[in-house]
Amino acid sequence: MGDKAGEARTLNNIGKVYSDLGDKQSALKYYNSSVPLMKQVGNKAGEATTLNNIGKVYSDLGDNQSALKYLNSALPLSKQVGDKAGEATTLYNLAYLERSRGNLQAARTNVEAAIKIIEELRTKIDRQELRTSYFATVQGDYKFYIDLLMELHKKEPSQGYDALALHYSDRSRARSLIELLTEANAKILKGANPELIQQERNLRQQIDARDTLRQNLANSPNQNDLTKASIQKLTTEIENLFSQHRELQAKIRTTSPEYAKLTNPDPEKDILKLPQIQQQLDKDTLLLQYSLDEERSYLWAVTPTSMQAYTLPGRKEIEKVAEKFHQDLQQATASNLAIESAKQLSQLILAPVADKLPGKRLVIVADGALQTIPFGALADLTPQQTSLQRKGEQGTLPSPSRGGAGGEVKYQPLMVNHEIVNLPSASTIAIQRQKLANRQPAPKALAILADPVYSATDTRVTGKPANTQLAPELEFERSALARSARSLKRNGWDRLPFTAEEAKAILTLIPPATSLQAMSFDANYDWATSRALNQFRILHFATHGFVNQDQPELSGIVLSLVDKKGKPITGHLRLGDLFNQDYPAELIVLSACETGLGKNVNGEGLVGLTRGLMYAGAARVMVSLWQINDKGTSVLMQEFYKEMLQQGKNPAQALRAAQRKLWENPEWRSPYYWAGFTVQGEWR
Repeated sequence: MGDKAGEARTLNNIGKVYSDLGDKQSALKYYNSSVPLMKQVGNKAGEATTLNNIGKVYSDLGDNQSALKYLNSALPLSKQVGDKAGEATTLYNLAYLERSRGNLQAARTNVEAAIKIIEELRTKIDRQELRTSYFATVQGDYKFYIDLLMELHKKEPSQGYDALALHYSDRSRARSLIELLTEANAKILKGANPELIQQERNLRQQIDARDTLRQNLANSPNQNDLTKASIQKLTTEIENLFSQHRELQAKIRTTSPEYAKLTNPDPEKDILKLPQIQQQLDKDTLLLQYSLDEERSYLWAVTPTSMQAYTLPGRKEIEKVAEKFHQDLQQATASNLAIESAKQLSQLILAPVADKLPGKRLVIVADGALQTIPFGALADLTPQQTSLQRKGEQGTLPSPSRGGAGGEVKYQPLMVNHEIVNLPSASTIAIQRQKLANRQPAPKALAILADPVYSATDTRVTGKPANTQLAPELEFERSALARSARSLKRNGWDRLPFTAEEAKAILTLIPPATSLQAMSFDANYDWATSRALNQFRILHFATHGFVNQDQPELSGIVLSLVDKKGKPITGHLRLGDLFNQDYPAELIVLSACETGLGKNVNGEGLVGLTRGLMYAGAARVMVSLWQINDKGTSVLMQEFYKEMLQQGKNPAQALRAAQRKLWENPEWRSPYYWAGFTVQGEWR
């Protein structure tokens, strides 16, 4: 057809496929056929891309001179046509090449230039989810630079390269969350146009409607070509609606009067450097920040007056043990397996800093699979220095295992001697503190929503609805909740009887005039979204919760699904709903399953309910990392609130004390019962 431009692109793409398959010579053949056609049609951006690809192949082949020649030819072409993304890619490839040649400073110059372009491109993307997805694709540049800086640190330990590596580690993570927290301080969504908010809700209902139809068709036993075509059509419609939904969310933000007051964050100013990180700490606090990469991982141990960096094994080795640890913890009968996994993981990620741990509160900035594990259940590598011995108390700590082959398993959890707090990044605590600096404490103490009614067959239902036909929006909600239950291997949402016991016990610890109890039918969507909740310093939700890994915005908390007469009502408090709430609470507790998890987005961390609660105003949150046991959680929560409300401990201290009490009790000794909850956010 004479389409030279299309021919050139196709030749380049064939070359890319051969390169990915490892057939470098065939890749060069196709790339070299593409270049003259790119020149012929005047496609300088395409020519630059192909020259960059040729340079990358020669670099892979070890022919550094040829690689340098082609990369240096590609770079000015990208600059000439303003192809910033192409320019950043070539600069990264030049950095990689220079490092392999031993030119570390030249490599540093190039990768810094690449990251500067990446930061500029990121700020020009209006939609938050596109910023996040773009940032995920360029994490390799940050990981490369961190590794390069640590190599420079080994050669010149006095030049501060390890501190700069820590800064870029923080710069590479949770950036969308930092921007969300900045927005929340300006209360952008809370002043949004009500018509736009209603449009946003309508779009969500349309998404639910199509998703329900798609799931019903997908689950039908007799599928034909027409069914498959319908499923594909619905999938396309859902994707289009999600796109409209994201555009509308961006419009809600950008049309807010407060949005104009915000500027795009400047990473040089807004992402903390070592002295600023140290200012956030106190003498009793040790920050442990992790960065996992393919060949080597890194750990920084930071106090107000010191910082040391350590090299750890590669990502796969650490994550293999971390994932097994997380799996073993979820079985009450696998206590010894969990203990062995805890010991292995502690040796991998804590052994280098074992001498720095005694007497310290540990603030953890995790990475990768380490975000899903409770550090408090790791093995303390200095068990002889127990807090009982330090205080001179009489007696010994009980055995942590319940017998088993081979005798007693020697294991002391890290939480016995350490208060532990999690952060998505070191910089988030500074944003949190700015947000909370001038906030007056809410006047009342505690609001509890517990023991919702999920079914019309519940014995608490006193009537029978005249019409059992679900309204369309409720039908969609119920279908979504049913799928979420199946994903958790649950047969619907069963009553959690111990949540009522938990709530009643907690409420006895404070005067009735300072508390609110929304139990049974009152534990519903209307109460959860009521402005009355902004009067309380602590919010406690004791119910079912879940995380949607594929579409985090559909994650949520399950509240009462029927009223007293058995009539269906709205009961799904979603992540999107949380972003529209005003919860200026000192603490929000989600006494529910897997509420601390989320979709692990490269460069952003776990995207789930926690960030919605922080956006709504929570100074700190307490969430779970697996499907927790109902009765065990009830016992843990009662102890937690006794420590906090009667003993005056902060949430992290109170959680540690409560977990320790369960660990010392033979009935609850397995980490499955006490290790599932973590505290995130402010520890002061």
